[in-house]
Amino acid sequence: MNSLYFLSQLSSILLIIGISISFVIIGLFYSKKFKGLNNYLLANRSVETFSLTSSLVASALGAWILFGPASAATWGGIGAVIGYALGAAFPLFILIYLGNKFRGIYPKGRTLIEVIRLRYGKSLFKLILLLSIFYMTIFLIAEVTAVSLLINYISGTDLWVTAFIIIISSLIYTLYGGLRASIFTDNIQFIILILLLIISFNFLINFNLSHFNFNFIKETKPHLLSFDYLPNFTAGLTFFIAVAATNLFHQGNWQRVYAAKNKKVLTKSLIISFIIIIPVVFFMGFSGLVAISAGQVSNPDLAFFQLLLKDQFLSISIIIIFLAVSLTISSIDTIINAISSLIIVDGNKIIKNNNYDLLSKQIIILLSLISLFVASKGFSILYLFLLADLFCCAAALSIFYGFYSKSFSEKKAYVSILIGLLAGLLLFPSPDFSKSILIGILFPANLFPNFFSQSLLFLSFITATFVPAIIWRIKD
Repeated sequence: MNSLYFLSQLSSILLIIGISISFVIIGLFYSKKFKGLNNYLLANRSVETFSLTSSLVASALGAWILFGPASAATWGGIGAVIGYALGAAFPLFILIYLGNKFRGIYPKGRTLIEVIRLRYGKSLFKLILLLSIFYMTIFLIAEVTAVSLLINYISGTDLWVTAFIIIISSLIYTLYGGLRASIFTDNIQFIILILLLIISFNFLINFNLSHFNFNFIKETKPHLLSFDYLPNFTAGLTFFIAVAATNLFHQGNWQRVYAAKNKKVLTKSLIISFIIIIPVVFFMGFSGLVAISAGQVSNPDLAFFQLLLKDQFLSISIIIIFLAVSLTISSIDTIINAISSLIIVDGNKIIKNNNYDLLSKQIIILLSLISLFVASKGFSILYLFLLADLFCCAAALSIFYGFYSKSFSEKKAYVSILIGLLAGLLLFPSPDFSKSILIGILFPANLFPNFFSQSLLFLSFITATFVPAIIWRIKD
């Protein structure tokens, strides 16, 4: 397959450049008429239902949906598919309540980190700020890696070439126009996303009609649908916890919470986004079940594409590039603007500087260079996401519980998060999922029941998420 590409390198590069430049021109032209810090950070708190909904969906459904759900399904079965779909959408449902609550308590808020600082204090705020920037940097790396691997699969283009074009184009218009530019381009990307997904799904089903059903999976890989297959449960719960907790810390979501024109717009947009995201992510995961059942998976990260491109149609290759690049740029501009807002709003609490707008741009460019370098190495997308997810899981319960318990102290939250993170990292699996620091490195795997060595990912997330709650009780 590697020697027979679907598109020439030149055609692929020109296509990527054309799509990227289009968004640069649109973003720059639109944002010229919206100046000022309030527009840059929160779009002047005036975003209506369609714009907010399309921006939430486009930002949430980054290039990861083309890789993560299908990859997870190849070994986690139907449980991973359901867990991924619910995990991706559930935070938006939670934000209906949390978002309106925070808008009421902190009406002038601009970032989740700022609200955490106001509730807890500077020590915990600094920890969560670092965790958030780390998570979003990993997210940035994973998004760029994902689209670069895809273009490499389709045309053989070097990973760094795709990564460079997309990162540079996203930086140009996002650093200039801020959230206004990000939301406007999200609106366009949302329309492109829906149209191209419909075309891709229709193509996928029509050309795999005999395979694209539960009966085919049951006949060829029955364990992927079996209630007796343990990973169906462990993977489902793992991905639900991981994706849900992570999205609660995504500053891009919180920017949009505060950018909504009013509570009615916010609630309506979140409900519609929730309804859209579940079937899209489920379908992507289901395609992974079909691909592995048909024996067409040589690389789990590319399961969806190996199924979709098996007949090597030029038209579908072009559609996929449009879809992947649009999805990636919509996520990257959200991440860039989210990191920028954190530094502009909260940077003065850590670094003394005369120009935080300039500082934010310098830090983002540095992070982008790191992302470009790491993306060129082609690491596993799913593994990168899971590592970032673990950090957010360790902080989720402690941070949000504190907004419902006035007696919950900053010190208790800080200690519980660090212990939860350490415990999760001790069990977090190596890239081949065969061992962890605790099981297989510090201690031989045979000292533990088989369930432990076979469920390291599940155990690491359960531990990181719930150990902090145990620590609260001990300290009480």
